[in-house]
Amino acid sequence: MAMAKGKGKRQGGARAATGVVPVDMHRCFVFPNRMREQRRAAGHVRLLRLASTIPDIPYIRLSKIERGEVVPRAEEIRRIAAALAIAPADLLLDVDAPGFDIALWAEPFLDGTPNDLAEEHFAVLLAAALRARRVGDPALTIAAIERDYGLAPVNLSRIENAQKTFARWNAATQHTLYQLFRVPDETELRQSVAALHASGALDDFFAHIASPAARHERTRARIAEISAALQTSDAVPDPVVAPLPVTGAVSIRLVPVLGAPLAQGLIADTPTPEKAEAPHAAGPRAFGLKVCRATLGGGLPGQAVVIVDPDRFPSPGSLAALREEAGWRLLSVGSDRDGRMIGYSSNPELEIVLDDCDPARLAALVGAIFP
Repeated sequence: MAMAKGKGKRQGGARAATGVVPVDMHRCFVFPNRMREQRRAAGHVRLLRLASTIPDIPYIRLSKIERGEVVPRAEEIRRIAAALAIAPADLLLDVDAPGFDIALWAEPFLDGTPNDLAEEHFAVLLAAALRARRVGDPALTIAAIERDYGLAPVNLSRIENAQKTFARWNAATQHTLYQLFRVPDETELRQSVAALHASGALDDFFAHIASPAARHERTRARIAEISAALQTSDAVPDPVVAPLPVTGAVSIRLVPVLGAPLAQGLIADTPTPEKAEAPHAAGPRAFGLKVCRATLGGGLPGQAVVIVDPDRFPSPGSLAALREEAGWRLLSVGSDRDGRMIGYSSNPELEIVLDDCDPARLAALVGAIFP
């Protein structure tokens, strides 16, 4: 496989050239920010010390936020800022400022190990090949890949965006890729992908994977979205939530209940005529969700209604709702020995790394109503 010549611009990593696979060495940094700088200025030399003051955000997720590897919610930015006694906007960066350089910003987070450019190239080629495979087969939808191959949407997205080199994927994911490309092993997978590249079949997909300009634009848009959300008052009422005053100092808030059973334990957000009482602490966007099936075992029967709060992020020991392409999935939340937050489903049997999920797709369950 051809090797890139030269280092290219610091802003974008290796530059594309004829016959060379384009590689954006900074593609994993999706949300650069000032958290590390502000943390150290506040006297927290190590992130673990700060994490102890923000129990609602798991340490692994806090680390990913600081490293710019995930896009945080506005509420997470608020909680981090409160712990540092600064304004939330002080955690945001202007990536269009004349002095901003993504390579310089990322240096503190690199371990000093030289990148294996050949493997980085293959990660991009594999991402393009998988995108091409799905475009060429309309039946190969995200939902079908999860159903038929057991590849969670979050991992599919990470592969299609070349977030890790092939060796860093576990054996189960590697085996799934062999199945998707109809090859028996890694050697033939690499040969198949190389042949696709040589034929020119992957050329149209590179710009979506390894474009520094596109990454920069997405980062700019994400920062703008967070900035706008931070300026929105938490007190803005949700128009579908109906407060129902009662006598005395107590009030009851009824929220709409959604839900219809789908395959693979998913729940459609289909409106129902029902209303449910939300806990006092539930956020303005909270809603009820019919469980439909006992996907988490007998502790949460299919006739129950759970209260989902999109403004609250789940934590280990709690329950969560994950928004997938077709509907909602209910999960019990725990941590593995590496500190990653994992979501578990009993029926179907699934384990999903929640730290790798888009936070906008995750919501905490803040209450349950049993029949």
